[in-house]
Amino acid sequence: MLTKEQNDALTLTDAGLPGGELLRRYWQPIALSTELPPEGAPVPIDIMGEELVLFRDQQGRVGLLDRHCCHRGTDLSFGRLEDGGLRCLYHGWLYDVTGKCLEQPAEPKNSTFKDKVRQTAYPVVEKGGAFFTYMGPGEPPEFPNYDFLSYPEENIHVHKLFIDCNYLQANEGNYDPSHVGFLHRSFDPNRRPGLNFGALKLVGLTKDEFKPTDIDPQESPRLEVEETSFGVRIFQNRSAGPGRKYLRVTYFCMPNLSVIAGPQGGDGQIGHYHVPIDNETHWRWNFFVRRDAPLDEHHRIPNHLKKPGEYSDAYTITRKRANRFMQDRSTMNQNFTGMGPNFNTHDAFATETPGRIQDRTKEHLATTDIALAASRRQALRAIEDVRAGRDPIGLVRNAEENRFPDMLSFDVVAPEEMPNAEVVRLVVERHETAMV
Repeated sequence: MLTKEQNDALTLTDAGLPGGELLRRYWQPIALSTELPPEGAPVPIDIMGEELVLFRDQQGRVGLLDRHCCHRGTDLSFGRLEDGGLRCLYHGWLYDVTGKCLEQPAEPKNSTFKDKVRQTAYPVVEKGGAFFTYMGPGEPPEFPNYDFLSYPEENIHVHKLFIDCNYLQANEGNYDPSHVGFLHRSFDPNRRPGLNFGALKLVGLTKDEFKPTDIDPQESPRLEVEETSFGVRIFQNRSAGPGRKYLRVTYFCMPNLSVIAGPQGGDGQIGHYHVPIDNETHWRWNFFVRRDAPLDEHHRIPNHLKKPGEYSDAYTITRKRANRFMQDRSTMNQNFTGMGPNFNTHDAFATETPGRIQDRTKEHLATTDIALAASRRQALRAIEDVRAGRDPIGLVRNAEENRFPDMLSFDVVAPEEMPNAEVVRLVVERHETAMV
């Protein structure tokens, strides 16, 4: 249970507020690369209560500016791309990608006023199929060398989804592993159970033959957590037969990212960013990577094309609060929720129905919520670091230190007596060796 002050600090992300100042210290995804092709129209961006515009100039340089012209506030996303920048349609003021005002054609020819004004601008990096920005003060930290952003294009896939609630409660669903055996449970014998046993590439540390049926997908995991230099590592322990354990390792990464082993058909994981649009809505970004081979075409097909009835457009699910998630209670013998087979719908139901900003003063955390509690404590400490003028954890200022080899989510069968920390060490070591 949090106090109201703590809940506000973690959930409210406008500029100047504690949570907003924390998130602005990190690089955040803002648009898919496909949304801004060469010579494409400017793209309006709403993030953390700010209205911005993303554009490419005629030389292909990318800029991110305050969307409202600093002259009279007109929307620059309607502007013209010409003469080395983005031109406002109202009076012709022209801005380059750094926010410098290049021209004020309605002003006297000898005026120097253009040199005295500047449009707010933020740096942009294009990586992993998306554009990222840094909105904090001073020099940006190193762009994080996360593996799901660093592999060749054929090994990665990215998409985003609109979520109608505060970013925090949806991200917390990623490191709440006990919900999977309930919320996503299917009674259809032709569908895999929620944990996709057998679909993921298990990294075996035992010599015994292992079968997916050795694991009960409805068994509640025994959870442990440990802090890392970038967040919280979550251990999910289940029995895998006599003398063996099935260990699933996932992560909360500061401040709004989760990393989870993914069903790409091989060795890979998914980075889930939850980026506020405002305090009550956000985008969920999914960055998929497969390390051992290119992603096949099936895993590149957007969800709205694979399941057209479940999506009203490329970024929005059909089932929502307004239609009570189209629950059909007569289908509860097919899946646990009666809301169809789409995991995204299940997650939206669970995280949107507490309200657009969950009141955490009324919750009662249980044993299975230790990862939530650990992540909240870490984020609150990071907020205090920012207030004190210190970098919060997870930021990298030195390029030589910009590596995250132990941010590795995986599923493994190991001897029951092997300590979790030793399992992680061995798997990371094996992975590093394979990458050489």
